Amino acid sequence: MNNSLIADPIFGTTLTIAAYGAALFLKRRWSWLHPLIAAPLLVYVVLQLGDIPYSAYRVGGDMVTYFLGPATVAMAVPLYKHAIRLRHLLPSLLLGAFVGSLLGLLVNALSVILFGGTESFLHSALPKSVTAAVAIDLSRWLGGSPELTAALTVTTGLIGSVVGPPLLRLCGVTDKIAASIAIGAAAHGIGSARLLSESEEQGGLSGFSMAACTVFTPVLLLPVHAWLL
Repeated sequence: MNNSLIADPIFGTTLTIAAYGAALFLKRRWSWLHPLIAAPLLVYVVLQLGDIPYSAYRVGGDMVTYFLGPATVAMAVPLYKHAIRLRHLLPSLLLGAFVGSLLGLLVNALSVILFGGTESFLHSALPKSVTAAVAIDLSRWLGGSPELTAALTVTTGLIGSVVGPPLLRLCGVTDKIAASIAIGAAAHGIGSARLLSESEEQGGLSGFSMAACTVFTPVLLLPVHAWLL
């Protein structure tokens, strides 16, 4: 393949968007196939078949990653539309997000320790329950691998998006507000997008929970990290 073409940032950006578009098309035929599972696989196949190094793809792929921040902020719009009706829930939302952030850090840490993970892996896995835009920066600050953190964060969001709602119902959590807070705290943007596709109100609540966790997690990370060391 033309080296000048793959070195251009437009290549990585175009490939990412095209892969996601193809994944959406595949979902129309196979509803069980999540686009965020199919799209990375399609990108991987193209890179392997074209013998394209990941570093070349990443030049453009990072441009897409940059927009994770604005996309996360945009999820506050549905909540704003329902703010007056839901403002009495603010204490519950904040408390739920705080508890979710703390439990997320503790469960991540204990899981790595119990399974004998390395310190580097711990630093990469510790912030994986918060949205990717924040998790990557926290991982870099801790000395972990941003790439590994991104993969773990997306995997967490995918699992939470697919398994979260039915698992909550199985556990007897039928209140939509409680479920929305839990999904936002545990499955961040991907889980919130799933709820948003079903209910604007639930998606907004989940988005608020996710946003609150991006504030609580960095603050809680300091004492949790100090305790682990």
